Amino acid sequence: MEFVLYILECADGSFYIGHTDDLDRRMEQHDQGRGCAYTATRRPLKLVHAQGFETRYEALTMERKLKGWSRAKKLAYMADDWEVIRTLSKGKHKHQR
Repeated sequence: MEFVLYILECADGSFYIGHTDDLDRRMEQHDQGRGCAYTATRRPLKLVHAQGFETRYEALTMERKLKGWSRAKKLAYMADDWEVIRTLSKGKHKHQR
């Protein structure tokens, strides 16, 4: 069974990150305003990223990691731009004197 990490862009421009073992069913729930209070009030929703993982643990681990990232890092992740992610991970405060 494959587990999917997904990112939705909400009508207000924010991102919602989740994981599921049935993306079609989960998207239907989100679209109907069921199963998630956050997205229920921010429809319509747009699926902007989906990535498969072999285990629920891997998908959940990445979901939790992404939820702690800045919007810029999330955008870089969706673009698969690891150079930008590395740069953003260093933080400006570490390079300023």
